[in-house]
Amino acid sequence: MPVTLQASLMMLLALFLFTTMGICIRLSSAFVPVIEVVFFRNFLAVLIMAPVLIRKGLPSIKMNRKRLFFGRASINFIGMLSGFTAVTLIPLAEMTALSFTGPIFVTMGAALFLGEAIRIRRIMAIAVGFVGALIILRPGLVDVSLGAMLALVSALSIAAATLIVKKMTETEQASAIVFWMVMLQAPIAFVPMLFVWEWPSWEQLAWLALIGSFGTAGHLTMNLAIKLAPTNVVMPI
Repeated sequence: MPVTLQASLMMLLALFLFTTMGICIRLSSAFVPVIEVVFFRNFLAVLIMAPVLIRKGLPSIKMNRKRLFFGRASINFIGMLSGFTAVTLIPLAEMTALSFTGPIFVTMGAALFLGEAIRIRRIMAIAVGFVGALIILRPGLVDVSLGAMLALVSALSIAAATLIVKKMTETEQASAIVFWMVMLQAPIAFVPMLFVWEWPSWEQLAWLALIGSFGTAGHLTMNLAIKLAPTNVVMPI
């Protein structure tokens, strides 16, 4: 199978997992604060990955370039918190549509910072995508809602984190990239969560566990896709 096709299929699987995670976020955030959902998403992911890491050993989570790990975790946390909050404020379809601005940011960033070539077809696709975002937001015709703004902040943050991940795949393993993302983000979310803590029920814990499972699997497959092919090829998927 051609490498580009492998990467495309992995990205499709990642999108299915992230979409399912979005549904679980919507259901769980109706009962517990968003920052608590963010904490459990990261904390449970650490527990989910533990058996795999025990089997593969400590070398599988070695950090070769620590600055990239900490920078990625900080930026990704902003995107995750903004995105999870947006899901609770606007319809899931609108949130998903606005998240499609992410590939626009990634493609432009890949050209500016990673030196990837952009051909005329992708430039046209970026232009059409930008027009699509304006149609959704309708600035000047209606007030842009807080949820829509947070969705755009999330798309921009995730795009920046994706570019960092592309750089990380040159020297880091996919398991290390995902593990340290959730390991570093969990304590960041822990402190603000204490101020709004609510005990989740067993049913709510089940939704939170699904968020951690789908999110972790989604990030693993997406990182593999980004490693196999240029970002401006897989992100438009």
